[in-house]
Amino acid sequence: MGNLPTGLSDKNWLCFGIMDSKNAQKASAVRGGEYRTRRRKVFTFVKKARGAASVQGFLVVNPVDVRYLTGFTGDDSFLLIAKNHAVLLTDGRYTQQGTEECPGVEIFTRDCPMHKALEKVIRGKKIRKLGIQPLYITLDWQKKLIAEIGKRKLVEIPPIIPNLRTIKDADEIACIRKSVKIAEKAFRTLQNRGVSYWIGKTERQLAAKLDYLMRLGGADKSAFDTIVAVGKNAALPHYRPADCKVKRGDSILIDWGATQNGYCSDLTRVVFAGTIPPLMESVYPVVRAAQRAAIDAIRPGKQCRTIDAVARKIIDDAGHGDAFSHSLGHGLGRDVHEAPGLARSVKTPLRAGMIVTVEPGIYLPDVGGVRIEDDVLVTAGGCEKLSSLSSRMIDMILK
Repeated sequence: MGNLPTGLSDKNWLCFGIMDSKNAQKASAVRGGEYRTRRRKVFTFVKKARGAASVQGFLVVNPVDVRYLTGFTGDDSFLLIAKNHAVLLTDGRYTQQGTEECPGVEIFTRDCPMHKALEKVIRGKKIRKLGIQPLYITLDWQKKLIAEIGKRKLVEIPPIIPNLRTIKDADEIACIRKSVKIAEKAFRTLQNRGVSYWIGKTERQLAAKLDYLMRLGGADKSAFDTIVAVGKNAALPHYRPADCKVKRGDSILIDWGATQNGYCSDLTRVVFAGTIPPLMESVYPVVRAAQRAAIDAIRPGKQCRTIDAVARKIIDDAGHGDAFSHSLGHGLGRDVHEAPGLARSVKTPLRAGMIVTVEPGIYLPDVGGVRIEDDVLVTAGGCEKLSSLSSRMIDMILK
């Protein structure tokens, strides 16, 4: 193990050591190399931030970012990144898990509050100036840390990691593809149960069934709280399922997604219980046309607001501009809502490797709503729709 940092006992420290097999060693080395590259990139950008040139360490506290940089899937973890090493601070429940999941990372098992454990680590690593993620640290915790570390200076670092996460590598794209397939398979299974299965079911029951089918199909969990909105409830874009039952002739908006290996999918469809309500029959084609036009417009270099404008114009021209009450879409990855946002105010240019949702909608109070959502990968030459579910209105009628 070599020499331990000054002032620390060996009971607190573990380094990634002997694996069970040569194959496990090789797999860990590959994973470790990928995460190490990400950490080095993050630390390079940290040093370039305003006032951070002399920062000797960067504290990552957002659990999603910790996993992105280490592969660690447990709770209760902070990550300290320095130039030539990384330390994962966690508690005794996760010592073995951290050792197995985080090749190349030192594991510090804390036996005291996190701010006290961090003081021990940065003292041992001789860190005098520490970069922090201000968006994820409470004022109370920051005060406790300052009281603990004394004269060492804290430097607030802008959101570097979320910006880096916007470009997905091949492994990340593969995970999202699988997440999309799991979500689609669950939806098709539920759709194929037929209208007689749906009628009489509550929104909560249908949401629970869809969640169950995703878990059965390989999802770690649902990417977010599944939305099932029957009839007029669909006029609320982020409605929460309740006890409203499906009746023949109802429209049902479903917004769902899976998480697989830490990566999310996000899809929306509207299905019809036997027949299509007249107002929905007039609105649905407008939303579908807006979505298809926006997807066709996606390519590297286009500003996010430009894609939003393509869909919004079609809905405006149809007389429903005021009923499209949200942005066109958002980035997708380890979080279900990431940068970049496809919104009127976002000038960010699209880049190959970004994955975004495209989800225009029209919402009519006391009537219902239509939203169609797919997940789209920006490619070097344009884009690729990762989801394959039909959005044709006739295919949305439950038989």
